[in-house]
Amino acid sequence: MTVLNETTIRSALRAFIMESFLFGNTEQAFDDSDSFMENGIVDSTGILELISFIEEQYNIQIDDEELIPENLDSINNLVSFIARKTAKMG
Repeated sequence: MTVLNETTIRSALRAFIMESFLFGNTEQAFDDSDSFMENGIVDSTGILELISFIEEQYNIQIDDEELIPENLDSINNLVSFIARKTAKMG
């Protein structure tokens, strides 16, 4: 079983976002605290792709009431959210 820690979650999320939404364009760099929506990194359709990735990758279910920017709109928010969700399972 893979040990989940913030570093591995952060790396996996960044790799997915770079590949899926920035198409490997390393010139469009972003910080872990940058808002995906405000910076045009991920659009509303992309959020659905991101949610699917997270649910599959971390074997968690994201409920409708959890679909808020505080959980999903930056790498930092996602790492904290995933850590909370996976801690409840373990």
